[in-house]
Amino acid sequence: MAMLPPTPPRRGPGVQGVPAVPTNLDHLLLGTGDLEEGVAWVADRLGVEAPFGGRHANLGTANHLLSLGGDVYLEILGPDPEAPPRDEPLPFGIEELDEPRLVTWAARGTDLEALVARASSRGVPLGPVRPGSRLRPDGTELSWEITAFTTVLHDGLVPFFIDWGTTPHPARATPAGGRLNSFRAEHPDPAAVRSTLESLDLGLEVDEGPEPALVAGIVTPGGDEVELR
Repeated sequence: MAMLPPTPPRRGPGVQGVPAVPTNLDHLLLGTGDLEEGVAWVADRLGVEAPFGGRHANLGTANHLLSLGGDVYLEILGPDPEAPPRDEPLPFGIEELDEPRLVTWAARGTDLEALVARASSRGVPLGPVRPGSRLRPDGTELSWEITAFTTVLHDGLVPFFIDWGTTPHPARATPAGGRLNSFRAEHPDPAAVRSTLESLDLGLEVDEGPEPALVAGIVTPGGDEVELR
């Protein structure tokens, strides 16, 4: 598959004076109740089939990845078809989704314990910091630290934070799915979402909408402009 040059996503100002793409955006997370269907759904829109990324053995999930330019990627997350049955629900309730959708996003961070403490002092509960890891198909282990994505704020419009440490960023070894040109949110109470994001020093355009949604504007490898929600 073709690889796009590692040019960063567009960072121009949005309508509210915030970047068109948050400067510390790490990846977009598209949830699906069926991994194969989710991959086909994305391929139909971007014109590229996302390759297998790996399995999260402790979560019962697996993913497929596509680079969106620079150190940004799209993660298609679904139930691992090879995982044993679980009593616990899957992250973000993906097993209940009727169709794929963007369920949340991840922001890059460092010293996550301090970040969580600072957020707590500002009234934003991010939950505990946990380690994570998965094996790539070539056997390479990727490891990271992450804030608790079980703490879902404003229906997933507020991100969790991830620190890759010394692990090479996954986007650098991931086929190109296009280039992220814009990223914003919609919510019936946009002021509340903006307030929480500002408490975390995050810049994300939030518009009023009938229901919570994340909206990603992507230029596909074929040059088409599409929108993922």
